[in-house]
Amino acid sequence: MSLIKSISGIRGTIGGKVDDNLTPVDVVKFTAAFGSWLQKNKNRKDLTMVIGRDARISGAMVNSLVTATLQGLGINVVDLGLSTTPTVEVMVPELNADGGIILTASHNPKQWNALKLLNEKGEFINGENGAEVLKMAENEDFEFAEVDDLGKYETRDDAFDIHIRNILELPMVDAEAVKAKKFKVVLDAVNSTGGISLPPLLEKLGCEVIKLYCEPNGHFPHNPEPLKEHLTDICELVKKENADLGIVVDPDVDRLALIDEKGEMFGEEYTLVAVADYLLKNKNGVAISNLSSSRALRDVAQKHNSEYFASAVGEVNVVTLMKEKNAVIGGEGNGGIIYPDLHYGRDSLVGIALFLTHLAKENKTVSEMRASYPAYFMGKKKIELTPEIDVDSLLTKMEKEYQNEEVSTVDGVKIDFAENWVHLRKSNTEPIIRIYTEAKSQEEADKLGDDIIAKIKSLI
Repeated sequence: MSLIKSISGIRGTIGGKVDDNLTPVDVVKFTAAFGSWLQKNKNRKDLTMVIGRDARISGAMVNSLVTATLQGLGINVVDLGLSTTPTVEVMVPELNADGGIILTASHNPKQWNALKLLNEKGEFINGENGAEVLKMAENEDFEFAEVDDLGKYETRDDAFDIHIRNILELPMVDAEAVKAKKFKVVLDAVNSTGGISLPPLLEKLGCEVIKLYCEPNGHFPHNPEPLKEHLTDICELVKKENADLGIVVDPDVDRLALIDEKGEMFGEEYTLVAVADYLLKNKNGVAISNLSSSRALRDVAQKHNSEYFASAVGEVNVVTLMKEKNAVIGGEGNGGIIYPDLHYGRDSLVGIALFLTHLAKENKTVSEMRASYPAYFMGKKKIELTPEIDVDSLLTKMEKEYQNEEVSTVDGVKIDFAENWVHLRKSNTEPIIRIYTEAKSQEEADKLGDDIIAKIKSLI
């Protein structure tokens, strides 16, 4: 399946057949549906939309299609050009725009692209809105503007400056404390827009920046998902340069992974843990992550007499719960930091500024900071099922089997044991159950996954 239409947007591989892949026709149709939905929702035609893209090879082409379609609807376009997901999210309310579209397939390989849809707050549209957009696309329910009413087009080249200024003005970002440390940082931006957005931020924080893969040409030098197995080059360069840390982002700069001074992974799950530790130490409150994220965040919240809650998986669900609980900090265990004092979206730029402030004030090395947090290890497995098996009833049976433990059914079934946990979710795209586990050692996490698979098989 190379064209995936979901409530959060549309993504697919470039080329191929209409409705099978992400072709120009699909881009136009989906853009027209979102633009028309916004016009209907706002009850007026003359809207303004902000767009920005990551550096992938198909970006300029997709950008042209999106821009022309919006203008064809009578919508004015403010084009940020090469940008980041969080920068577009910041600029929508900054410019009092009516919505935004980010052209990025996030951590997917170079043949993919996608349209991510934002409301007037610069936040991802919710599931209900997304379903309405999908319906309009399916029905091709659009009406284009006449020649005198076509939308206007302008470009902006100050978006990174505005985003960075807003970050440096945050009370919890202490630029002077960071500058005093003169951190030496290696940056891997996977040849996308982190290479042009992050060096100006790091330089304003007084860091010496050693750039690795910072040319925004869309030729990803390694798998763009910031996981350990893809990051051998930066780990080696951090050691060679005697750097204080390494910073890795994905192509649209909403996921942040860190490398310690020894060239070891800090752990994607622990980016959020470290930032939450700093913020909750200074202000008691609530921390939020999703059900598949590390228990370490809960432990850190409890240490600071703060509360922790878990949402269903997905950024929109995290943000909804953060608003409901008025959270101080939230995010996802994939290195996604959501800091509501700036905006409700995953943002590597603000994550870096908060992490470096914490590092400067703690006066520790990155490895010493990591050692100060509870050590947990995650396992990820899946069990393939035949299509005729009823996954929902299977999950209900698992819930009954473990009814004496702490069980959540917010998103699949999560079972919290005293020393570890397991989270079972059915895939939306294939007949499998995903099994996430976490424990105090990798062996224990893997064994728990195997035990749960055996239990599921015994119930089929």
